[in-house]
Amino acid sequence: MRDVKAPSADSVAAVRRLANGYQVTQALHVLVRLGIPDRLARGPRSSADLAAETNAHEPSLYRLLRAVAALGVLNEMAGHRFALTELGEALRSDLPGNLAGWTEFVGRPYHWSAWARLLEGVMTGEHAFRLEHGMSVWEYRQQHPDELAIFNRAMNSATSTISPGVVAGYDFSTAATVVDVGGGGGLLLTEILKANPRARGVLFDLPGTVKDAQAFVSGSGVDDRCELVAGDFFKTVPSGADVYILKSILHDWYDQEASAILRTVRAAVPPDGVLLVIEQMIPGPNEGAPAKFGDLNMMVAAGGRERTREEWEELFAGAGWRLEEVRPAATTSILVTRPA
Repeated sequence: MRDVKAPSADSVAAVRRLANGYQVTQALHVLVRLGIPDRLARGPRSSADLAAETNAHEPSLYRLLRAVAALGVLNEMAGHRFALTELGEALRSDLPGNLAGWTEFVGRPYHWSAWARLLEGVMTGEHAFRLEHGMSVWEYRQQHPDELAIFNRAMNSATSTISPGVVAGYDFSTAATVVDVGGGGGLLLTEILKANPRARGVLFDLPGTVKDAQAFVSGSGVDDRCELVAGDFFKTVPSGADVYILKSILHDWYDQEASAILRTVRAAVPPDGVLLVIEQMIPGPNEGAPAKFGDLNMMVAAGGRERTREEWEELFAGAGWRLEEVRPAATTSILVTRPA
């Protein structure tokens, strides 16, 4: 009979940290919602000063700040003063490659309440977000413009961490027109246009998303070469471009819907055109936690999935595409595909 042995203290402590991860998510969310990292950009400040500026309850704000400081995001100093650490700099909204927008989004109540239906989703296979809200996440955001704006900032925030890798990972210099299908807030396309001054771009997305992206594109410095077009990628997309992009789009859908999107783009692309699918790829067993938890997020929120290379190849082949190569781009991959 196998000896029964209690877990080690280190194992218990590690599992406790994992189980309490929700506390960290909400603490960082509130930190960003109050603009604390931006307010500390010029140097240390006291919790009293920050509370007065944000209309927060000072004793409660201090407790939040000291907890976040214990994580290494802030540095607590004498007199209830706090400064940003190198880790905390990643939450400043004014710095390139920051995660402020993403951190603001992941703590939103409508997003959290969908995750509360994870068990039901696992037991039934139903879409947790739809169980909670009675509609898809895309319908919800189109009906709630404030949440759509926060989500678009989150996408621009997350995209800023990978856009240098995408711009460097594919040669756009010969492209006359680049169409970003489901281009969201517009950051990736505008970065591509900045690096390729002879190219023109088309940002294609749902009407509410395009409306929200207008201000960002107008301030990008390439708005004279970037057209915003509203539409539905299940029906049609702008035709005749050299390069099409689907970044973090196909993982939002299961195979039937993802294949329909690919067929819509296939109908628009010329014979010598290229489609760049920018997605995470599911690795082998016991590794790749970001991709695999990203897959859980797709199951809960969007009603989609991340995929292995083999699953991508099968999906592409069924929709008239051929996967030519996979290129690394920061924490994601560029799947270079051409018409089959």
